[in-house]
Amino acid sequence: MIFRQDSDRGGDGEGPSADSRAETTGRQVVVFTDDGRRTDPTALLRSLTGVSTVTRSGEFDSSAMDLEQAEVADAVVFDELGIAVIAADPDQLEALRAAAAAPDVAVLSVEPELVHHALDSEDTVAGVAWPTNGAAAVEDAEHFLDTPEFTWGLHATRTTTSTCSGRGVRIAVLDTGLDLTHPDFHGRTITAQSFIPGAAPQDGHGHGTHCIGTACGPAAAAGTRRYGVAHKADIFVGKVLSDQGRGVDSGILAGIEWAIANGCQIVSMSLGADVETVSVAYETVGQRALAAGVLIVAAAGNNANRAAGRPGLVGVPANSPSIMAVAAVDPDLGLANFSAASNPVIGGEVDVAGPGVGVFSSVPMPVRYGSKSGTSMATPHVAGIAALWCAETGRTGRDLWSLLTQHSRRLALPSLDVGAGLIQASGG
Repeated sequence: MIFRQDSDRGGDGEGPSADSRAETTGRQVVVFTDDGRRTDPTALLRSLTGVSTVTRSGEFDSSAMDLEQAEVADAVVFDELGIAVIAADPDQLEALRAAAAAPDVAVLSVEPELVHHALDSEDTVAGVAWPTNGAAAVEDAEHFLDTPEFTWGLHATRTTTSTCSGRGVRIAVLDTGLDLTHPDFHGRTITAQSFIPGAAPQDGHGHGTHCIGTACGPAAAAGTRRYGVAHKADIFVGKVLSDQGRGVDSGILAGIEWAIANGCQIVSMSLGADVETVSVAYETVGQRALAAGVLIVAAAGNNANRAAGRPGLVGVPANSPSIMAVAAVDPDLGLANFSAASNPVIGGEVDVAGPGVGVFSSVPMPVRYGSKSGTSMATPHVAGIAALWCAETGRTGRDLWSLLTQHSRRLALPSLDVGAGLIQASGG
């Protein structure tokens, strides 16, 4: 599926390409066609806008763009993705929109750069927020509990019976970073990079450490239950959200570019913007990632209030057809109150669900462990389980997507809310 943007899209930067409620930066995201990205997108950008200084991801080792350096440039170009971010004045913006409307120019779209946020709903960092049960049985009338051995999410997804570890698979978690001092990750293969100007990849928020713990935490954690899925996967930490839990498209795109360039098979993003309209940029990125054998999974969003009759909507980037949107369920396998429903736009569907209420995982030291809720917590379950399937079958990209949905557990809930159902690990 190809989205081409019409010239009247975007208006003053708050038009159909970004909902009026969207928070934007004033910069523009430019998507090049396949032909455009394979030739010379920098020359095309200069010919259209007259920009003088352009920073390209290919100029950096492992495509790890230093956005602090890039901030002084007129534009940045992500070579692998075929996307640029530019601070365009009105005349430059008009030229870019005219190019996007022309059938013979190698520009697919121009849209405002969005601000994204970490998508957790609750935070009970200290201690265990969900009841534990010392009994051997963990399922009673479809109710799952943490046990001394495993979290309820690992039980519900059958990760507990999987013989796979994710060894040899690379997972990139693009979030607030990781507490690199956390003892549960000592000895692991970790590559860390920050895409927040002036910040190191160390997690000063907690969201990223929790998500990485769920996706890639150890098989045995000292003094507590196992909480991680792909416990031998290689971990790629991309800090694309600040210690305040905020980030922008340029940083997120830089993180995706870096993940793809470094051979990551799975990219996990527990972030988003509550924007209904599909982003041409993220849909194009999703398509190009799948073609390169990379599966991107993203949180559906926490903007619902089911108790009040408000179903919410799947936002950017999860509403892209080529990015797997993840909803959240609770230990009764009921829909989490905050979990967003599919919305009536092409690609706005929820694809799968994961455990997302009272999820126990790692948090920054000295607290070490804690529980959080959100579609953010469901998403790394899916990423970790994708790594298990990838390690077992060698499937990547679209084939891996198909495996995950085919083997998901059907739930007594509408597919508009949970897609194919609850994600399941291999070997169950």
